[in-house]
Amino acid sequence: MKVSVLVVDDELLIRKSLTRVLREKGYAVESASTGAEGLEKVTAVRPQVMILDMRLPDTDGLSVLRRVRQVDPLLQVIVITAFGDVQSAVDAMKLGACDFLRKPYEKEDIELAVEAAARTFRQANELDIYRRKAWRHYSGEEIIGNSLPMREVRDLIEKVVRSQATSVLITGESGTGKELVARAIHYRSDRAQAPLMEVNCSSFQESLLENELFGHEKGAFTDATDTKKGLVELCDGGTLFLDEVADMSLATQAKLLRFIDYRNFKRVGGAEDIAVDIRIVAATNKDLDAEVRSGRFRSDLYFRLKVVSIHLSPLCERGDDILLLARHFLREFSRKFQKGFRDIAPEAAPLLLSYRWPGNVRELRNLIERVVLLEEGELLEIEHLPAEVAGRRVASDHSIALPTLAQIEQDHIAEALRLTAGNKSRAARILGISRQGLIEKLRRTRMLDDGGGRQVS
Repeated sequence: MKVSVLVVDDELLIRKSLTRVLREKGYAVESASTGAEGLEKVTAVRPQVMILDMRLPDTDGLSVLRRVRQVDPLLQVIVITAFGDVQSAVDAMKLGACDFLRKPYEKEDIELAVEAAARTFRQANELDIYRRKAWRHYSGEEIIGNSLPMREVRDLIEKVVRSQATSVLITGESGTGKELVARAIHYRSDRAQAPLMEVNCSSFQESLLENELFGHEKGAFTDATDTKKGLVELCDGGTLFLDEVADMSLATQAKLLRFIDYRNFKRVGGAEDIAVDIRIVAATNKDLDAEVRSGRFRSDLYFRLKVVSIHLSPLCERGDDILLLARHFLREFSRKFQKGFRDIAPEAAPLLLSYRWPGNVRELRNLIERVVLLEEGELLEIEHLPAEVAGRRVASDHSIALPTLAQIEQDHIAEALRLTAGNKSRAARILGISRQGLIEKLRRTRMLDDGGGRQVS
């Protein structure tokens, strides 16, 4: 598709000249002679690049530029100014113009400026598409679960996003979804249009982590051949996610604490204070109270980070959320691998519910991905599950010791009753049978009490 360019200039010769030059380069070109006409065409044509004269018969270019930024923030505007009118160009750049040219200009200057503007538009548009997808993905729809712990997590996220600067500490075992919560906080807040920068503190040595966070000046050390902006500076206006924050060295903790207190920092080797506006979200799977008591984590930093604390419970404590997540992953990977899986077999559901899931949501997701990738069918069956989930044990002679079908059924019934605190209607729904059918099975397996302390035979 051709890049669309709108030329707004009151001089007919200039409009014709620019139209001819740009069409020869393969651009689709529209033109307007006034600011009002230009704004109408911005709405109607939706150009990617605008060439805007600062002096128009009905208004000034800066007023047009302000309106353009409101109508289409992605539109790249190149302003044309009279010779010596540098202040207009400076004001235009402050309002978001991508470039300016002074009259008289050369044909090559126009071509290069439009080419650069079109490239910037493509990049900005791709980033906008990514952010919109990320917003949809992390806006809360992926925080799946009806259990009390997950409802509390969603409520806290909703409260946090209303405050733009509040620091958040997310705790929970590995694989519980801490990164998902951090992204939901960013993409549901007004900071969603600014960057989300993520860093795993355990992946860097002490000096490298400081450099990653705060950047460095040219010549700060032997290999510093250029100035480098750190993640703190790059996510200005957005969110910095510090994963595994408990693994940060005490020296870097001190620098992070100073930044939180004063909201400015110096690059490594720099003397100038740089101010930024960011939200810090930190996460850890360690007990930070214990880390503070042991002296491995600063107590003052701990309390700065945990203005709001969000804890993610282990998956095994979320009850029926296990099945909700499993079905969600089944749909996700069935689409990805073009398979026909649509649900979980009634016999397999209790096994998923009774397994302890030491790897939490990550382990469940990986299991479902493996099943959908390797197996066929519409239902996730018991035979699709690995031995540790299905309850199969491997004997010392490497033969498989399988329980009888009656034992499996009795174990499933017992587990369903345990999970529902003895509620037969709910247990029957988990097992995929009627309540009366469950009662009959209980009588048959001698698991039903007749009310007098005796088993019904």
